[in-house]
Amino acid sequence: MKLYHGSNMKVETPKLIIQNRFLDFGYGFYTTTNNSQAESFAKKVAARRGGIPTVNVYEIEDSIVSGLLKIKRFDYPDEEWLDFVCAHRNGTYEGEQYDLIIGAVANDDVYRTLQVYQAGLLPKEQALEALKIKKLFNQYVFATEEAIELLKFINAKEV
Repeated sequence: MKLYHGSNMKVETPKLIIQNRFLDFGYGFYTTTNNSQAESFAKKVAARRGGIPTVNVYEIEDSIVSGLLKIKRFDYPDEEWLDFVCAHRNGTYEGEQYDLIIGAVANDDVYRTLQVYQAGLLPKEQALEALKIKKLFNQYVFATEEAIELLKFINAKEV
């Protein structure tokens, strides 16, 4: 399987970097199977931090992924996904730790729904209904060094 990582530079050797903000699935190296999503993110990162918008391409064998110690997979944004993302975005997650987390991205459009829900202006059921009509892309978050080591760098392309 091919995975893409949008950045402002070439990333041949992915690393876990302490982040200065709370992300959907917490601490980790974020990738996706959607090249256009990675391109969009690369452009945003380069606009914020400088550098050259770059999509890094990696490969990982599906059989290797299933051999990881702990994988958390969200097939769609359900109540468990909503609670998981909100806790990570708030910096309050204290649950189980995973090597790899797979699930929908809370992009800018989805994030607005999460903000309204977290502000108490939208009940959970309505938030989940609103998420069903959104076009959601996936993300594969490698949350441990052991997991990151399974990624094989293929190339990087400026976008």
